[in-house]
Amino acid sequence: MIRFMSTVTLIIGNKAYSSWSLRAWLGLKAVGAPFDEVVIPLSRPDTAAAIARYSPSGRVPALVADGLTVWDSLAILESLAERFPAAGLWPQDPDARAVARSVAAEMHAGFAPLRREMRMDLKQRFPSCEPSPAVAADIARIAGIWRDCRARFGAGGPFLFGAFGIADCMYAPVVTRFETYGVPLDPACRAYADAVLALPAMRDWTADALAEAWVVEAG
Repeated sequence: MIRFMSTVTLIIGNKAYSSWSLRAWLGLKAVGAPFDEVVIPLSRPDTAAAIARYSPSGRVPALVADGLTVWDSLAILESLAERFPAAGLWPQDPDARAVARSVAAEMHAGFAPLRREMRMDLKQRFPSCEPSPAVAADIARIAGIWRDCRARFGAGGPFLFGAFGIADCMYAPVVTRFETYGVPLDPACRAYADAVLALPAMRDWTADALAEAWVVEAG
C-alpha cells in the first residue's frame, strides 16, 4: 500500500459554497488519511492570488503532499484510490467499477445548468425555487443515475454502489443542492440523499459551513 509520507494539506474554498472542495474532502475522510486544511474565502479581491500560491490551475481544491500538488477533485480522488486501495473508493467488481467511473465522470463534466442555476449554498434555503427546463432535465438525469446504481449495484449498503466511494463523493454536493432548493425526490432517491447527509463527515462539513463568517452573495 502506498501512503503519503508527510503531512497532507488540502486547500479548499468556503465550505458553504465550494462543491468541488467537498468532493475531495470527503475522499480524504473516507480513506482515513490525516490532513490539514487551508480554507480560502471565495469571491474576494485576494482570492485568486491566495489560491495561486497552492494550485497551478488557480482553482480549489488542491492537495499538497510530499512536494506533489494534485489539483482537480476527480484527480485527487483517483490518487487517493491508488494510494489507499483498502479503502475501496472504487467498487471491486469490474462492471460496477466501470459504471461508477462513468457516473463520476458525467458529474465531473456535465450538468452545467444545475451548477449555474442552483449553486451549492449550505447557509440558505430556497424551497419555492422553480427549476428551468434545463435544470429539470439535469435533475431527472441525476435521479435516474441514483435509482439505476442503487438498483443494480447498491445491495451492499446505502450508497450508490453499496459502500461509500468516489461516485458518492462526486454526487454529495448535488444532495446538498437538492436540500437547499427543495427538490422533491422519490423514495429511492430520498433514502440515498438521507444516507449521504447522515455521514459523520458530511455532518462535520455542514457544521463548519454554518459556522463560517463569510457570505458569498448569489451572482
